[in-house]
Amino acid sequence: MVESMACGEGKEELKEQPSTDENEHANEVEEPPLNILDTKADLPDEPQQRWTWKWSVIFLCFYGFMAQLKPGEPFITPHLLSTEKNFTRKQVTNEINPVLSYSYMAVLVPIFLLTDYLRYKPVLVLQSMSHVSIWLLLLLGTSLLEMQFMEFFYGITMAARVAYSSYIFSLVPASVYQKVASYSRSSVLLGVFTSSVMGQLCISLGGITYGTLSAISLGFVSFGLLLSGCLPWPKRSLFFNQSHLEEERRIAAQSELDKIKSDGKAVKALPSSGSRGCTASWTNSLFIQMLKELRNVVKVHNLRLWSLWWVFNSTGYYLVVFYVHILWNKVHTATEQKYVYNGGVEAASTLLGAITSFVAGFVKIRWKLWSELVIGVITAAQAALLLLMDTTDNIWVCYVAYALFRGFYQFLVPVATFQIASSLNKQLCALVFGVNTFLGTILKTIVTLIVADKRGLALPVHSQFFVYFFYFTLLAVVYLSCAIWVIVHHYRSQRQEQVPTEVTIPVELGAVEMPASETDPLANGNTVKT
Repeated sequence: MVESMACGEGKEELKEQPSTDENEHANEVEEPPLNILDTKADLPDEPQQRWTWKWSVIFLCFYGFMAQLKPGEPFITPHLLSTEKNFTRKQVTNEINPVLSYSYMAVLVPIFLLTDYLRYKPVLVLQSMSHVSIWLLLLLGTSLLEMQFMEFFYGITMAARVAYSSYIFSLVPASVYQKVASYSRSSVLLGVFTSSVMGQLCISLGGITYGTLSAISLGFVSFGLLLSGCLPWPKRSLFFNQSHLEEERRIAAQSELDKIKSDGKAVKALPSSGSRGCTASWTNSLFIQMLKELRNVVKVHNLRLWSLWWVFNSTGYYLVVFYVHILWNKVHTATEQKYVYNGGVEAASTLLGAITSFVAGFVKIRWKLWSELVIGVITAAQAALLLLMDTTDNIWVCYVAYALFRGFYQFLVPVATFQIASSLNKQLCALVFGVNTFLGTILKTIVTLIVADKRGLALPVHSQFFVYFFYFTLLAVVYLSCAIWVIVHHYRSQRQEQVPTEVTIPVELGAVEMPASETDPLANGNTVKT
């Protein structure tokens, strides 16, 4: 949007250049609109180029699937607590796991900016290298510091997920964004599901050790690193590299002019991007303009509501996901590895989350009226599930409650995504999601520092889950209170609209006297009415 406005200013400058000779002006070929040329440059639709981006999407989805094949991931916590690593539950809870939140917050903004500036591929390579580092440290490391570095690299991989989710949009025309987004997300979910099932089968049926499972995971992520080096290099980005893009568009525009000139007529060359047109100083760059537009976003009720849900509920969700494996180990300490079902539970919860995400796309309600109520009810249900997980001694009840907890969250994710993205352009939408994620990360880090870190309260895992229960309960109360206010205000407004505001006074109809000017004859003997 801002980019098109800047290009519009460039067009006005071209139009304002006066012609010194009318005949020369008549012989010049009319310049094609730059916005049309921009579309052609950005969204190639020629048949020979369609196969190029189709194969790129297929390869990227294959990479997304393979990058998730880490069968040892659901068993990292049992591995750390096993005799192979021999860390205590207190060390894992209060010294190792908190590093993940700190690392994620520290690298999120730099990776978000570098993802766009470097055009995605280098960040995906960095993510793959971090995956390799994780499993090397987990396989070979023995000290507490090495495990903390393992969590640091894990934070990098989480922050770099934005590169994969946005990379695919730089390869394809805007007309197929929704379709390819579903492909990329499905490939990731399928990879997570396959990885979890594979890990569970290896542990329960194969009888292999956690160390061997880590070695298998290292092999898969090493192959993913090779695949990341073969990914195509995008030519477009959302916020940066604008001068490079504008130069390409200027060349494309000049080429278009050369094609349509005829009979040797002079064609006025377009000015270079370095001197005129769309390129502006960094203060007028697209990224800075998007930051300024964020002030208008917070004024829109719907965007504000779902952004706050994204910040607060995602914080609680990821805190539960980070520490639930420690809770399972506390509720049921398996005597043999084959009775650890972390992989199966993660596979089932991923499948349930995919189903609820799919169902959410078919829910048709008046979200403007019922959003707070839906969010409040689901958040209250999640709070009840957390209380059940914290108080039960049955590991299977704990498993089921966790799967339902994740399913509820995944149901609202596509709803929030649609509600935010439907009223924003692509650039501003990406920035809003980035800001929401960053704010959620800051909040998650603060809670981790106070509740879990050894420098804070250093609570045991059961006490932590009681804190998370209280957190979701407080959110549910706030959401439901807002829902009551919104619904009551809506129906009061409807009732006031139905009540007539003025008393209708009957008016007696009578003959209307015509003005004299309309009854006087004209020069030709007729009147105005005739």
